[in-house]
Amino acid sequence: MNVSRVNAVSEFILLCFPCSREVQVLLFMLFSVSYILTLMGNGAIICAVRLDHRLHTPMYVLLANFSFLEICYINTTVPNMLGNFLSETKTISFTACFLQFYFFFSLGTTETFLLPLMAFDRYMAICRPLHYSTIMSSRLCMNLVALCWVMAFLCYPVPIYFITQLPFCGPNTIDHFVCDPGPLLALSCIPAPGIELSCSILSSLIIFITFFFVLVSYALVLRAVLHVPSAAGRRKAFSTCGSHLVVVSLFYGTLMVMYISPTSGNPTGIQKIVTLFYSSVTPLVNPLIYSLRNKDMKTALRKIQMHAKINQSE
Repeated sequence: MNVSRVNAVSEFILLCFPCSREVQVLLFMLFSVSYILTLMGNGAIICAVRLDHRLHTPMYVLLANFSFLEICYINTTVPNMLGNFLSETKTISFTACFLQFYFFFSLGTTETFLLPLMAFDRYMAICRPLHYSTIMSSRLCMNLVALCWVMAFLCYPVPIYFITQLPFCGPNTIDHFVCDPGPLLALSCIPAPGIELSCSILSSLIIFITFFFVLVSYALVLRAVLHVPSAAGRRKAFSTCGSHLVVVSLFYGTLMVMYISPTSGNPTGIQKIVTLFYSSVTPLVNPLIYSLRNKDMKTALRKIQMHAKINQSE
């Protein structure tokens, strides 16, 4: 059968959060503030790392890349969601929907690759301190970051291509705020268990392999920290890794709920809340987690604030 003839859907309707007009305006204002704060918080970390030469180390270079990734990640969903709050039609074109799908998942996968790299950096710094500067050079760090981005953006083109070839003959309503594989597969006119299974296996492999790498890295770090003779040294090591562990727990916890089996029957409301949490809430709180627990980062941010005040006074 010619799929192009069957595929009568040229656009989808993203319901987002169905509610009264007044509540939608309130949600628009709330998420607008959250969006601006996310951009400011992650942008401040990027500026701090760029402007403070003391932060030109692999740990902070990775953190700056992570903040840049969070800015990109939130821009795949929130601007369109804000537009939907004020829109009467709430439509998104077929092409735009699958582009959002691609960038949303590719950037999310980049994060699952970048977090283990950050864990490996902490492992090298704490467990192999004498070899750290030699092995974890700036050049190697940037090469590994680039590898994370390239590998992540190569993971989903094939599955997405096969989903686009499915016949979508209506209905075209997605009860979500993002083009997600579960709702999209449910709208197909024919069942696609092979594609559904392949998406689930791919997501599971990415999540569990990277999460296992993070767990192993921090298990080795914990073992090394417990052998540190001084209490001050142990506190410093735990403080260095604690913020990263909080971010890892938030991100991987919500991912495992959603994408191990994307059409496993999770209620739509739960899917929206969980997706909203890891796509919008974690990018908002990550700058706070990293800056509040890091003395060097707090010092660099204060310097930026002081320079900004001086420039305003002049």
